[in-house]
Amino acid sequence: MNNGLKDMNAVAFRTIPQRKSLGRHVYENLRHAILTGDLDPQSRVVESRVADALGISRTPVREAIHKLEREGLVRQAPTGGFFVVGLSREDVEETFGIRGVLESYAARLAAVKHAPEDLRPLEAKIEEFQSRLDRGELEELLQINTEFHDILYGLSRSPKLIRMINDLRDQIYRFRRVILKVEGMARASNEDHRLILKLIRERNAEAVERLVREHILRGQAVVFREFDMDGNGKPSRCRDGGERK
Repeated sequence: MNNGLKDMNAVAFRTIPQRKSLGRHVYENLRHAILTGDLDPQSRVVESRVADALGISRTPVREAIHKLEREGLVRQAPTGGFFVVGLSREDVEETFGIRGVLESYAARLAAVKHAPEDLRPLEAKIEEFQSRLDRGELEELLQINTEFHDILYGLSRSPKLIRMINDLRDQIYRFRRVILKVEGMARASNEDHRLILKLIRERNAEAVERLVREHILRGQAVVFREFDMDGNGKPSRCRDGGERK
């Protein structure tokens, strides 16, 4: 275990709802912070700091942390306390595999079910993305990209399918952060979006389904590269905090 585990990053806790248990509230906030990358792998989750930030006792914090431990999102360090667990290649591959099936099917349905006026919001998001990209405002791309995909899912007219995709929302968001920080990948992503829009407009269901699968696989390849090597060309961290051999 690396002795230099990162301290827990600042996590913006929302106001505690009166009707929600404290433990549940802490759990949901910490889980969201982990899955979206606000808490990096190897970050320390310090019970006392979370309790102090919320102005509550340690008991509900302890409950939340142990629930996260059971889900495999945090692990107890040999020296005491807990740290955020990194993703495994299997986690990444499974999530992208499910995404490929669900999102490509959503695009297929969109090609069949859309009305011509439904496509204007997609076109607007593509242009907004391009404008930000050309100005080098990469931090803004994540939200615009997410909004594009949300609009696309909605065009499927399938509430059940949309719910299934949204069950992966936090994980998808986490991976998009990795993908869109690479400018070349961000440009390629928006070119894919233009072609997706074109194929939907042409009602070419088979072609757009295939393209969305390829689009997702390209994103997976970027995440794998980030997973395997850190910025210095060294092996990245695995689930247990040790180096990948």
